[in-house]
Amino acid sequence: MVSSSLDALPQVIDFVRHVCSQAGLAEKASFACELATDEACTNIIEHAYAGRSDGAIRVVCWHDDDAFVVQLHDQGTAFDPAAVREPPLTDDLAGRPLGGLGIHFMRSLMDEVRFDFDPVTGNTVTMTKRS
Repeated sequence: MVSSSLDALPQVIDFVRHVCSQAGLAEKASFACELATDEACTNIIEHAYAGRSDGAIRVVCWHDDDAFVVQLHDQGTAFDPAAVREPPLTDDLAGRPLGGLGIHFMRSLMDEVRFDFDPVTGNTVTMTKRS
């Protein structure tokens, strides 16, 4: 469990890197898990907790025969991932607004990304990387 502070991101990434190493993931797959986790945690901090550092994020990782899973859980504000439009990737970079690529990166880096929302238990994002 870490606080909903950007200062906690290195601790989260170190944890994911360590578990990836223990699971024997290839360097490329490990990096994808780390980057997707960074994006997901940043989204939780900036959107679910609106930048407040008084929230908590539970980080759990596990692996089985062919999959590595990172699961993040928070009690912040829920959102509808279907309402997030695909970013305009072909637009000129100078004219694009900052941000808006987090979910796109997560889905590009991982084989599966699932969002679950429950008004009592909170929000959970589950990201799977298959080997």
